[in-house]
Amino acid sequence: MEASFSQGGSVGSALIGLAAAVVGVTGTLIASVLSQRLTARVQSEQFARQQQVAEAQWLREQQVAELTRRREGYKNVNAAFRRYRTHLMNFLWTVHKGAVTAEARELVEEARRDHHSVFAEAQMVASSEVLAELNDMTKVLSETYRRIMCLEEGNPDPNGSFDEIRTDFVQLWDQWEKMLGAMRADLGAGSNAIDLEAAP
Repeated sequence: MEASFSQGGSVGSALIGLAAAVVGVTGTLIASVLSQRLTARVQSEQFARQQQVAEAQWLREQQVAELTRRREGYKNVNAAFRRYRTHLMNFLWTVHKGAVTAEARELVEEARRDHHSVFAEAQMVASSEVLAELNDMTKVLSETYRRIMCLEEGNPDPNGSFDEIRTDFVQLWDQWEKMLGAMRADLGAGSNAIDLEAAP
């Protein structure tokens, strides 16, 4: 009977040992699976964070590039406007003195073509507010050009005398100030706002 009990005890101990081993192996396997899942989840979260950081960086770079394009477009159109206005004023005085030459006419035409070209480029990047000002400015410039040419051809508008057109250049300058203000506001008037009045 003692032998039976001893054998029963051995079997019981063996079963306990086996159960402990199974539990240990199972625990190890479960821990391994959980560890892999936890690692995968951590890696997935890290990847998602990296994606968010990369996307935010890309958006910042796009915003900087867009601001740079607008800044250059505004600077160029402003410089072209100033040249065109200067040549129009000079040509008006040349007409007034009766000293128009092919060279003087070509200077105005060249400044006009340059302004139209730069204006077309600026249309592609300008904000809606700035675009409205650019359109208004171009209309005023075109009308001033037309009136000067009519005067030069000897067929002036009813209000197209030298003095009347010369006075209208003040209105043209006021229009320019408004356009420049819209450009500065669009670029963010502050430390990053470029000096739009600097001609290249």
